[in-house]
Amino acid sequence: MKKTALLNRHLSALVASLGHMDEIVVADAGLPVPAGTDVIDLAVTAGVPSLAQVLSALRSELVIEGAVYAEEAGVETEKLMQRELSAWRAGTETGNPVTKVSHTAFKARTAKARAVIRTGETTPYANIILISGVAF
Repeated sequence: MKKTALLNRHLSALVASLGHMDEIVVADAGLPVPAGTDVIDLAVTAGVPSLAQVLSALRSELVIEGAVYAEEAGVETEKLMQRELSAWRAGTETGNPVTKVSHTAFKARTAKARAVIRTGETTPYANIILISGVAF
């Protein structure tokens, strides 16, 4: 049995398979997923699990080099993204660059993601693309 926070076998396998600069999407319950893109559906009910809970679990194993989210994000979503990315940056020397793009461009970019992780999050525009980094 694993000791880290990330126990979901599908998420663990995804993280283990990522290479440098691969992208994954952690999405709210309503983000459309392009045909052919793998989905790991964790949504149980509205709000369960939250985006923050899934990001926290991923943070235990995933190195990120950058992140992307929609510029249409409201104040609540902007605070959520900044709080989560700040936690990810803790202990890094350079931080992780964050890019904002239109929601239309964000949805188009999900087509090249290795997978979309669907949460139960219901906050508008609570979707983030994580760009895999390296641990060395």
